[in-house]
Parts: sequence; structure tokens; C-alpha cells
Amino acid sequence: MPKPTLFFACLFALPLFGACQTPVPIPDYVKHNYDKTEVYIPMRDGKKLFTAIYTPKDHSHPWPFLMERSPYSSGPYGDTLYRGNLGPSSRLMRGGFIFVYQDVRGRYMSEGDFQEMTPAKDHKKGSKETDESTDTWDTVDWLLKNIANNNGRVGLWGISYPGFYASASLPDAHPAIKAVSPQAPVTDEFIGDDANHNGAFFLLDNFDFDNSFDIPRPAPVTNYDRTLFRADIRDAYDFFLKLGPVKNSNNAEYFNHQGKIWDEYLGHSTYDEYWRARNIRTHLKDIKPAVLVVGGWFDAEDMFGALRTYEAIEKQSTPNRNYLVMGPWTHGGWAGKTWTKFGPLDFQQNVNEYYHAVESEFFNHYLKDSAFTQPQAEATVFETGANQWKHYDTWPPKQAIPVKYLFQYDHRLGTDRAGLTGHDEYISDPANPVPYIDGVHGGRDNRYIVTDQRFAAARPDVLTYQTDPLTDSVTVTGRLKADIWLSSTGTDADLIVKLIDVLPGKEDGIATTTDPTSYQRLVRAEVFRCKFRNSFEKPEPLVPGKPTEVSFDLNEIDHVFKKGHRIMVQVQSSWFPLVDRNPQTFVNIPTAKESDFQKATIRIWHDEAHPSGIFLPVLK
Repeated sequence: MPKPTLFFACLFALPLFGACQTPVPIPDYVKHNYDKTEVYIPMRDGKKLFTAIYTPKDHSHPWPFLMERSPYSSGPYGDTLYRGNLGPSSRLMRGGFIFVYQDVRGRYMSEGDFQEMTPAKDHKKGSKETDESTDTWDTVDWLLKNIANNNGRVGLWGISYPGFYASASLPDAHPAIKAVSPQAPVTDEFIGDDANHNGAFFLLDNFDFDNSFDIPRPAPVTNYDRTLFRADIRDAYDFFLKLGPVKNSNNAEYFNHQGKIWDEYLGHSTYDEYWRARNIRTHLKDIKPAVLVVGGWFDAEDMFGALRTYEAIEKQSTPNRNYLVMGPWTHGGWAGKTWTKFGPLDFQQNVNEYYHAVESEFFNHYLKDSAFTQPQAEATVFETGANQWKHYDTWPPKQAIPVKYLFQYDHRLGTDRAGLTGHDEYISDPANPVPYIDGVHGGRDNRYIVTDQRFAAARPDVLTYQTDPLTDSVTVTGRLKADIWLSSTGTDADLIVKLIDVLPGKEDGIATTTDPTSYQRLVRAEVFRCKFRNSFEKPEPLVPGKPTEVSFDLNEIDHVFKKGHRIMVQVQSSWFPLVDRNPQTFVNIPTAKESDFQKATIRIWHDEAHPSGIFLPVLK
């Protein structure tokens, strides 16, 4: 579950935050320029939330508040112990704000009970009923009345899980809240964030994360100094294959039903009330503060959250001041001072320098009335492949026209229906699932989202379709949609669809020690659990042998497939251990037995009656 602590982020060789990208501490700057106060702020139900407040030593004029609410600690604890940096960036730290850090209800030093993604309540039953919106309101109200030298304005930001709390401040926001920036916000954990994608459980992330996060806390603590169990995972593929069915995760040596959140996840395998109540999107209506939503094209955790939060506000709040920034980042990569490369990609610029200017102007404008040096674009988006920032007045841009690239005979990909005939097939074996990445990895390597897919193309259980070399560049900008006709000898299946840029040679910022010719660079991929093809609430079995249409959205891209490159699509039915194995029988997967896991022959149809393919929004 990728709402990672910095400790968790640093476990892997290339961590979730991309080289642990956090604002670089400036020695003693905070202590020399800010005074620190620790308080317990009372909520309307009587619970008190621990809050650390850093006020500028400069009292020459009033300052706005800039606050982060987090389940990951507001430490260091103690009036004489200072953070190494403040705010989203050093630029804002030096800009003059009253910085506020708060432990959310039930975490670290705050009172109360913690809930996973606290459900928002549009209609409170009484004056003492709470959710994250009321906790934010009560905190803001207290700060305005008790912290001297403030200008009456408040901004909030947060990355990942703290991004959720930023989003949760928006419904019925306190009128003093003027600017909010949800960054990679956890948003809907069944459809596209963290826990599940389209009903498929993200095993690797959640097994690791919940082991350190899902620890009982009978009383406030300054440190969660243990994990639920010890697991020395050197080869995640081998470990989880030997673990067997997901239910074995609750054996005595692992979770053993000690993990409240883990048991909640496994106990809710459809889009039931548990998940629907935690979908913050439905509550993002009539939003008054200005909003800057930030996400990364290579965020393996909450790319969905950023894109869908922006979308929800656009659709449900008119008029609005709602803006989007999407850059070439992994999870939280924009927080660091520099970001010039990721995995094999070289962006040939420090993209963070540009972003930090956008972010700073947003908060300075709405909290201090500073003028924008240039108009705030509706969508500020980094175009991969071309390595340039683009600005759009709508997102996705209206100029992008969906074009269906069809699977054709002889594994070709094209827009011409003349190539439609027959089907291709493969045997999907749960005992030999397709790895999500090449090589041996102990934890999740977040570079998988951009790496070479030739290792997968070489397998007999992966189908590949590709165009001829492009005679002109093709720019794809917007949301993708897979439209696949599938049949199986089983009664359930997973469908993983990958969009790939095939390079003709060593170029385009791809750095690899292997032969770069025909390098298959992953651009976007997504999984869909086929029993949810008609409803996430009411799964239905596949009818063995019957072609069935499975259509689903993939997250947006803004990517240039250059002249001479090929556009490729790969199709497979496992992505392990990133995603748990589908037994390929119609059962409740969290309680499935080893005997439920069966081989199945998967056919992908591409004839006139069953034209499988992928819709790409081509920018004209």
C-alpha cells in the first residue's frame, strides 16, 4: 500500500519516492528563522490532535498558514527539536509562512481512533460527529484565533496519504482555506489507487506497507518501532509464489489477523460500501478554495488519484479554480530539489525547478495576493518522448481525437479494418505468472513503469501487436481505452494491457547497457479483473469459450511516438507479484484455495465481429 513513510520509501534500491526525494535540509535554517510551538488542538468531539507550529521570527507583517495533515508523524517531537526543512519546497520555506504539521486522528501523538481513509460525511448526524473535513475546520479555526500575526488565510498540501487529507479538507471547507494542493492523493482504492486497480489486488505494495503501517496503537506514541512480522524477502517473485493463495498471508508467521486494514482489504473483494465510502471523489462538489492537483506520469501508486481528483472537481464544481500539473515523476519525485532522470530516461533538464516556480506562485497568489508572473495554465503537463512542458486550456485537450488501433493478423497493429481476422491465444498458468519486471527484486522496483518489455515479449503467454515504423511522429494526449474481445477456458481472468514505444536505436534519452535496438519502453499499463467487466459491485463469471468484450480505461499520457518508432501493445493475464494471481476460476480470491488455481487458454479475438484494440487520443 503505497502511502509510504520515508523509512519505507528507502527500503528499495530505487525507492518509491525516487532517490528519497524530499526537500533538501538547509543546516539550522529552520531553527534560525522560525520559532516552534507544540499544541494539542481540541476537536468538536473532545479529542485533541497533536500539532507542531513553526512561526517566522520576522514579525514585521502577518503571514498565512501552510499546513500538512499526515498519518506519518509531525515529528521531531519536543519544542527544542526542529525539522530540517519546512513546506513543500525550500523556495516556499524561505518565502514566509506559518508552517503547521498535524498528526491526524489516531496516529502518532494525536488522540482518537484511526480509520483507513476516513469516510467523508456529507450529512452529519449531530454537532459532534467528525470526519477529516471537520477536523481540518476545527484546526483552522483554532489556529486563526490562537496564533498571533497571521493574515487570516490558510493553505494545505500533502503527497500521497497526506494528499488525501488535503483533498478531504475541500468539502465544506473553512472559509479561511484559500488554496489546497492534493499531490498524488489517495482517492479511490478499489478502482485505481494503492490497494486495487479495477478490482485486482496490488499484493506486493500492500503486503510490505501494511506490515509497518497497520500496527495497533492503544495510546499515543512518538514512534511505531516495530513491524507486525519479519520477512526477509530477497526475491519477491519467488517469495509470493511460495506463499501461495493470498489467504496464506494470515498464517501465524505473517499478518495472523493482527492487521486491521489488511483484514479489511481481504474482507471486501468487491466495490461494496467499505470502498464506496472511501471514495473521496463523490464529495468534491461546490469546492470554493483554489486547487492545484499534482501528479507524476511514472507514479506507480497514485497517478489515478491525481488525474481523477482534478476530473471530479472539474465535473462537480462550476465555476472553479482547479488546476493540474503532471510531470515525469515517480511517487513524490517533485518534492526534491532536482529531477533530471528516472530509470533509463533522461529529461535533459531539471523539471523540478520549473515545477517549484509554478507551485510557489500558486500559494503566494492565493495566500498573499502576489501576482502571477504568467497566467496559471489550466493544465501544465510534461510531454514525454519530446521532453517539454506543454500548457492546455482543458484537460484532456479537446484537439485530441480517439483513434482505435486494432489488433490484426500476424501480430500487427493498425487502424485499417482490412487486417481483422481470427484470434491469437496463450496458456495462462498461475504457477508460472508473468513477472511485472525483469530480474530479481526484493521489494517493488518503481522503475517497472518505464522499463524495457522485451523480457515479457519473449514469453509464450504474452501477445504482442505493433505498427510498422512510423512515417511521421504521433502525439497521444489524453486517456487511453482498451477494448478487448477475450474468451477463456476458465471462468475468470485478468487482462493486462501495455502501451509501448519501440525505439529503433540508441536515442531519445534512453540509457541502457543492453542493445538499445528495438528497446520496448513501457509508456502505460493497466490491469482489469474480468469478472468486474459489467459491474464492480456484482462480479460475473466468464462463460468458457464465449468471446466477451472487456473495455476499460487506462490513465492518461502525453507522449510523442517519434518518426521511425513503432507503437506496440502487449496483452497478458498476470503481472506478478505486483498484482495477486487470479485463480482463473470464479471464486472469492481472498479465500481461494490452492486447488482453485487452474491453467486456462486465453484467446484474444480480432475479427470483424470482435475488433480488439486500444483507443489512443491522437493530437491533431
